[in-house]
Amino acid sequence: MPTPTVLAETLDGGQAFRWLRDENEIWTGVWGDALAQLRLSYGNLEWRAPESIQSQVASSLPIYLGLNSDWSAHTDALPWRSDPHLARSLAAFPGLRILRQPFGETLLGFLCSATKQIVQIKQMVALLAENHGAEILSVGRAGPLGPPSGDARTAQRSVPTFHRLPTWPELAAIPEEKLRACQLGFRARFIHDTAQFLAKNPGWLDVTEHLPYADAKARLIELPGVGEKVADCVLLFGAGKLEAFPVDTWILKALARRYRLDGWKPAQVAQFGRAHFGPLAGYAQQFLFSWERKHGRE
Repeated sequence: MPTPTVLAETLDGGQAFRWLRDENEIWTGVWGDALAQLRLSYGNLEWRAPESIQSQVASSLPIYLGLNSDWSAHTDALPWRSDPHLARSLAAFPGLRILRQPFGETLLGFLCSATKQIVQIKQMVALLAENHGAEILSVGRAGPLGPPSGDARTAQRSVPTFHRLPTWPELAAIPEEKLRACQLGFRARFIHDTAQFLAKNPGWLDVTEHLPYADAKARLIELPGVGEKVADCVLLFGAGKLEAFPVDTWILKALARRYRLDGWKPAQVAQFGRAHFGPLAGYAQQFLFSWERKHGRE
């Protein structure tokens, strides 16, 4: 089981943008039409969900958390034996894994990510859900979804409502100015134009998700606002294509400092990453990314 640090890095380290942690170290997250809470207790990862959607969450949560993948075998297959920096990055985040999120939702989240930090992306995504996403449930109607040891009176006083993100067909019907009201800025145009394209090409996302990595990436880059980094993020975190190697500022710093790739362009760094780390390059990237954010200033 992961440590609290690794669980936080998995849920709130840039892969997904819809998890919140409370003062009791309980994580509440939404993906698709599902809603759940997670916590570590005596070395075990426990989950709970409202009774009305419990069976749905029981089916989708293992997929979302990647429980059907052998992450220990994946870790061992990485070239850590000949790469000291990768080895210390793996040691710093034992049990880190790649989430498997809904593909269209992942695309929406990373279209919000341009030039923004994680906390800002989470704010934009939350506003999109609150303003334009359908209600999943109101806790007051479906029973409390709070800390297992929480005060029931507190749960009754605080009645949060949870919304899923708007689907792409729903986004296609939203004027661009209303998207801008969700603090999207110039990203509103990319989301609006992408929604219009997808409305004219039904099934396009489903086909793209299941194509081989190179073909899927080439298609994603056709979308407004999707460059190589966004495409690789969508394919890594939303389609399980572990060969995708997203290159952002942190990865540029990491490979310049630790692998002497000073002055290399993002496309060159991505090619190096896929060649050096192999078919699990994206998994290696997440360890390097996490290590640089936590320890890079040391």
